[in-house]
Amino acid sequence: MYFVPDGTKRCGFYECSVCGDRFLSLHTEPKIVCPTCEKEMDPEIGPDEELTLNVETAKLLQIVEGEEQVEMMDKLLSLALTGGDYEWL
Repeated sequence: MYFVPDGTKRCGFYECSVCGDRFLSLHTEPKIVCPTCEKEMDPEIGPDEELTLNVETAKLLQIVEGEEQVEMMDKLLSLALTGGDYEWL
C-alpha cells in the first residue's frame, strides 16, 4: 500500500495498466513507474536472461488538491484495500 504523508496538499491518483493497482503519489506526471511492478522486478539475472526495465505503466487518473481532499482519498483507498473494514482508521 502506498499512501501520502499527512499534510499533503497536492498529489496524483494513479492506476497501473499492468497490475491494476490504484494508488496515491506525490508525483503528478501523466505517467509514472508503478511501485508494485517496480518491487516485483528481479535485479539479479542470469547470463541468458535479459534485464527488464521499469516502464511507466501507471497512468494519472486525477490530481487531488487540498489537504482535506487528499486525506479523504487516502481513507477511501484504505477502505478499498481492507475490504471496508473501517474500524482500524
